[in-house]
Amino acid sequence: MTEKKTWSDRFEGSLHPAIARFNASIGFDIELIEYDLTGSIAHAKMLAHTGIISVAEAEVLVAGLEQVRTEYREGKFNPGIEQEDVHFAVERRLTEIVGDAGKKLHTARSRNDQVATDIRLYLRDQIEQIRTQLREFQQIILDLAQKNVETLIPGYTHLQRAQPLSLAHHLLAYFQMAQRDWERLGEIYRRTNILPLGSGALAGTTFPIDREYTASLLNFDGICANSLDGVSDRDFAIEFLSAASLIVVHLSRLSEEIILWSSEEFGFVTLKDSCATGSSIMPQKKNPDVPELVRGKTGRVFGHLQGMLVLMKGLPLAYNKDLQEDKEAIFDGVRTVKACLEAMSVLLQEGIEFRTSRLAQAVAEDFSNATDVADYLAARGVPFREAYNLVGKVVKTSLAAGKLLKDLTLEEWKQLHPAFEEDIYLAIAPKQVVAARNSYGGTGFKRVREAIERAKDLLLEQK
Repeated sequence: MTEKKTWSDRFEGSLHPAIARFNASIGFDIELIEYDLTGSIAHAKMLAHTGIISVAEAEVLVAGLEQVRTEYREGKFNPGIEQEDVHFAVERRLTEIVGDAGKKLHTARSRNDQVATDIRLYLRDQIEQIRTQLREFQQIILDLAQKNVETLIPGYTHLQRAQPLSLAHHLLAYFQMAQRDWERLGEIYRRTNILPLGSGALAGTTFPIDREYTASLLNFDGICANSLDGVSDRDFAIEFLSAASLIVVHLSRLSEEIILWSSEEFGFVTLKDSCATGSSIMPQKKNPDVPELVRGKTGRVFGHLQGMLVLMKGLPLAYNKDLQEDKEAIFDGVRTVKACLEAMSVLLQEGIEFRTSRLAQAVAEDFSNATDVADYLAARGVPFREAYNLVGKVVKTSLAAGKLLKDLTLEEWKQLHPAFEEDIYLAIAPKQVVAARNSYGGTGFKRVREAIERAKDLLLEQK
């Protein structure tokens, strides 16, 4: 049997070993130890500030908690399953260090508001780190875009050739996705940065605590207004996992494109040896492991979001032990997103090389300039739908003859419609097709350069 748990004299026996293992969370919530120590130090200072304990007692507690921090960082404090969770482990070690003064630390708080505070401290820190990673990712995309304004790439709808694009324009689409991710996390940070400490187990406390003082020590923007909500709310964690899911959605979409682009069928990029592996049996292969793993790990983050929603959907107020299951989802969601962002950043910066000659060939060997033929006629007074139908016919006949639009003679163009002149060849040249799309937000080179400058300004303004 396990050591007797001194919850109170209400309990006479000890937990069955299997139940102790089942009940324990120390195996994963040790990740909160730095945040638990930080929150406990602020709580001790608040207890002294309000006269609930003496200043001398608070100083002893703070010194003891900092010693626990040092021991943990040096690998000397490694609590096991007998400690149940990180909160009890810290309090027990503190009491060993400072004696009976350590037993006063838990005055005016519950493990419920303590863990809720720890999770918010942890998550706001992780949100800041992920936002920094997103900014680094955006900068890498921006650097690539600046080098490839006039590099052309086929644009697709339904995975069918549609219209040629500036490669920079294509890359900047992911810059915009990452920008929304960055902004979304900022909004979630504000809702995360609310202090639940002082909510007690569920109803507050009889002690004259100063929650605003604690909030100021911990740099929280406000305090939870309802004690029941304070200990049982995990909306902020669900919001984070939702935002994390969108981040990996965007990374997964880019991953899928890189996987396609690196295939022999596309041949748009070459994978460098530093970011690819080979086959155990086929010596000629170079596999896009990084984007494939990102694509695969995306489902893992989705699973954590779904798990959290299911976890919360049936919980009555206030705290329930089910909430112990929130931590692994949050921790793994954070680790997975950070790892995916790091890997994709390295891949884009060091692991791929665009094959510009192949890209130029690709945009010259299809009918993605057909819309420009219709636009050419429409600009000369031909109703667009009529022009659209005429071009559809010429594409059909050209395919049958094994020709591209650029191969048609001027006589053949005039047979299609008398409005065609010699300048049709310039209008359907790939670079001109791209350059002509100068509507705001379009792929025209002028607009892309403007978009790059706006992106630079944005990164400078929103650090």
